[in-house]
Amino acid sequence: MNETRDSLSAVFSRLIAHHGPISLMHYMGEANARYYNSRDPLGTAGDFVTAPEISQMFGELIGLWLADLWIRAGRETPIHYVELGPGRGTLARDALTAAKRYGLEPLVHFVEGSTTLKDIQLAAVPQARWHADLSSVPPYGPLLIVANEFLDALPVRQMVMTEGGWRELMVAHHAGAFVPVAGQQPMDAAIPEARREAEVGTILETCPGAQATIYEVAGRLAAQGGAALFIDYGYDAPRGGSTFQAVRAHRKVDPFAAPGEADLTAHVEFATLARIAEARGARWLGTVTQGRWLRELGIEMRADSLTAFAPEHAAAIAAAKDRLIGEGQMGALFKVMGLAGPNWPDGVGF
Repeated sequence: MNETRDSLSAVFSRLIAHHGPISLMHYMGEANARYYNSRDPLGTAGDFVTAPEISQMFGELIGLWLADLWIRAGRETPIHYVELGPGRGTLARDALTAAKRYGLEPLVHFVEGSTTLKDIQLAAVPQARWHADLSSVPPYGPLLIVANEFLDALPVRQMVMTEGGWRELMVAHHAGAFVPVAGQQPMDAAIPEARREAEVGTILETCPGAQATIYEVAGRLAAQGGAALFIDYGYDAPRGGSTFQAVRAHRKVDPFAAPGEADLTAHVEFATLARIAEARGARWLGTVTQGRWLRELGIEMRADSLTAFAPEHAAAIAAAKDRLIGEGQMGALFKVMGLAGPNWPDGVGF
């Protein structure tokens, strides 16, 4: 392993040598913090492409969804557009442009930790205000919150069933490589009683950061009104097994090979998040596949309209639409979860 003095691999190996294995949650959190703060990971020259970069239709339809809900809720002002992990600002730019046609011109807030991405976002949405977290977003006025591929990058905690009972999955360093190992501390008390009986090798994966995010968002919606869209790849019913993975240069790679140099993610478990939102006082509008949601919002009609306006781009428009809604592409794997304040109306598509 080629390590520079201050590479994250070197930092982790020294830490483990002195203090023993670190948790997978620690490993993933530190690795992604280093990764996102050191580069623009998006686009063909980066490591992955997100839906807003595939087609303007994605952001436009989100903007129309927000404007429709705002109008039916009574057009309250001031109102805030809040995006968690806004990438290059592409989604916000397209959504806000579409919403403006219907009179929705919210104050714009970006929750972003990457200095590199902030510079790119400033060029796309110069009126935005930046925040380290939701706590500094104004506590007055409804919130329109959007989070696309945000939750999947938050660090997960994994428990594994061993011959000696449940243990937390840790990361050790052996022979120059990082490897997952079962921890020494018994963790049976951390496992829901209904799931404690399991075969050796069973893995239960949770994301405390995602749960905390939903808890905070739902509380703000309950207090201030508004709505939220969480769009990510994942599943809508609890299940076992590890979904921890890494992507680099648009290919899956070993997540333990080069911490801080690849995008580490895990699938989002939406059912638990919906229960947390409801317990906090927000309304769960539903969780549906991205393909179904975008069809309900009229992506096929929008694609036809764009094709009529620019027939020379017909093939590219069709390919982008198919990538967003196709069952074998993003359409089924990606889910859309909607939340709303107690007195806000239902949203289209759920």
